[in-house]
Amino acid sequence: MSVIQFGEPGRFAMPIPLRSDFDASQLRALARKTKNAAQARRLLALAAIYEGAARTEAARIGGVTLQIVRDWVLKFNAEGPEGLIDRKPPGQPSRLTDQHRQLLVQMIEAGPIPAVHGVVRWRLADLIQWLWDEHRLPISKQTLSREVRALGYRKLSARPRHHAKSDAAVAAFKKTYPRVWRKATHEAHGKPLEIWFADEARIGQKNKITRRWARRGTRPSAARDLRTASTYIFGAICPAHGKGAGLVLPRCTTQAMNEHLKEIAQAVAPGAHAVLLLDRAGWHVSRKLQVPPNITLVPLPAKAPELNPVENIWQYMRENWISNRVFTSYTDILDHCCAAWNKLTEQPWTIMSIGLRDWAHGF
Repeated sequence: MSVIQFGEPGRFAMPIPLRSDFDASQLRALARKTKNAAQARRLLALAAIYEGAARTEAARIGGVTLQIVRDWVLKFNAEGPEGLIDRKPPGQPSRLTDQHRQLLVQMIEAGPIPAVHGVVRWRLADLIQWLWDEHRLPISKQTLSREVRALGYRKLSARPRHHAKSDAAVAAFKKTYPRVWRKATHEAHGKPLEIWFADEARIGQKNKITRRWARRGTRPSAARDLRTASTYIFGAICPAHGKGAGLVLPRCTTQAMNEHLKEIAQAVAPGAHAVLLLDRAGWHVSRKLQVPPNITLVPLPAKAPELNPVENIWQYMRENWISNRVFTSYTDILDHCCAAWNKLTEQPWTIMSIGLRDWAHGF
């Protein structure tokens, strides 16, 4: 049995034996296999002890003091090679208890009441104030951010929701959508089907200002135009294939919609049939529409824009390419709208990420 003696020179110290179920060759083999550099160094130091090396030699191999070698021996004897891996210190225990976390989840899920809380969305500062007012619990913004993220929450963009939406109508549409799909399959006479979504967005000189990165404590500025020249992007996407078809037109009319349908019909794969989901705007349901033979129109429920992922496409385009601009003329608006749509269609992965919906593509 290998032993190593610790203590000050000239003073009595009890030798500490190394456990007998390992030997030097085993520790050297483990040191070669491990990906933890610190553990490998400690294993080699203890392997030298198994071979009869002095404690000073083991300390030299490990690059530490004699006391630390002693600590390694104690950890190795207690836990084996795993005891030689550094563990992350537990740190200060969280001030939030499980009960606090449950109440925090309830507050986030319920959302604020503007008349009571004075805000329309929760900020970390508001939740910090609520924890203090209700539970006299002081907590920093950084700590609460870690806790909220650990609970599975992230700051995400909200989908548009009409204030008068009928949840029952939306649920019924999602439930009956597979039947609509089968009906479209029958109309397509066995051709492959593509699911498309279409919508329009007004882009004008009276533009929006979005959030931007800036140094803490400063207030960034962006130019804002109050002129009223504008145009419309007619956009349609096929999320499953990452395709898009769009036109920039001066106004929303049945004639403009007919031109857009022709554009979509050309983007549908040869020999395929498109199911085009769109809202119930007047130019979408007009009897004067000239629907191409490779397209079947499926109106979405009224007042349910969150069912149409093109709404999120507009949000993405505004935040990244269109907002925070001053358009010098109508032609300038057209150029930027065309450039933004072309940039989108060059990123099929973006169309897929934003546009795929379980209820529409998950069967």
